[in-house]
Amino acid sequence: MVMKSNRFTLFVLLLQLLMLVAATSSSKSLNNIGKPNNIVPKLLPPQAYLSFSHYHSSCPDLEAIIHRRLQAWFNKDYTLAASLIRLHFHDCAVRGCDASILLNSRGSERSAEVSKTLRGYRVIDDIKKQIEIKCPKTVSCADILTVAAREATVRVGGPFWEVPFGRKDGKISIDREANRIVPQGYENVTTLIKLFESLGLNELDLVILSGSHTIGRCNCQTIQNRLYNFNGTRRPDPSLDTNYLKTLKTKCSKTYNIVDLDGTTPRTFDVAYYNNLKKKMGLLSTDQSLYSNERTSNFVELFASQPSLFYDQFAVSMVKLGNVGVLTRPNEGEIRSNCNFINRY
Repeated sequence: MVMKSNRFTLFVLLLQLLMLVAATSSSKSLNNIGKPNNIVPKLLPPQAYLSFSHYHSSCPDLEAIIHRRLQAWFNKDYTLAASLIRLHFHDCAVRGCDASILLNSRGSERSAEVSKTLRGYRVIDDIKKQIEIKCPKTVSCADILTVAAREATVRVGGPFWEVPFGRKDGKISIDREANRIVPQGYENVTTLIKLFESLGLNELDLVILSGSHTIGRCNCQTIQNRLYNFNGTRRPDPSLDTNYLKTLKTKCSKTYNIVDLDGTTPRTFDVAYYNNLKKKMGLLSTDQSLYSNERTSNFVELFASQPSLFYDQFAVSMVKLGNVGVLTRPNEGEIRSNCNFINRY
């Protein structure tokens, strides 16, 4: 009875803490959400220039255009939803949400080793083409990608949230930065927390946004070391469930095969991802480590048992992510006519 009582008390405390964090985050003004990378704000922070009505006059059909084009793509390939959410994170993690991941040139983030399995570029190009016809030189690629991530989330059964607009597109994109910053699936929790803190995010956001792995897939090459030579031991990762390990070895008989990040309900936006971690069924070591580290394990426990809480907080954390390092001031960035290249005029 004492153990059950302690667990219940811990649960109540965590729930109160999480609700406080969620309430504080959602009630903050745009001025205070997602501070940019190591930038001391002058007068108002960049997020203060974002607005829900930014395109109301200049491109009133913007969200409808994005929605229609994405539905057409999703109807052809449902896996693009997870790809667009991932593409958005890769963009925001490096230099903020400035569409630098979309620049297609030698030595850009897009050509980085960590970006090799990214997808969704053609989808964004298609949307941009349609928007340029309707609203030329008006809508940034950064705004398009941010809305696309929201629409992708809704498509797989996740929450809807309002996206503030006004981001500009960056002109700098460096592959070395992406390789250095973006997680590759084997980092420890301390490293991940430091990355998120540099983006103005916290441990809660880390656990929540990792929950996007409730959908999506991974190349088997990424997990070969976990299956056969963990940390150079020539043995599998001991944190993997034995039966799950056997399943993965079968599915990954060839390194170019693809395996689901969520081995139980890979097409559904739910909390199975967190329950999998409790069963030692996290596909990536970065996933499984969230449950073995004391700074994040309590959040995993909480979300595994509280689907609605995960659902609501995911929207809050995605808003914060979408506001990281945005370019909004008059002397910052540009509105690209083509998402693949900086403007030449």
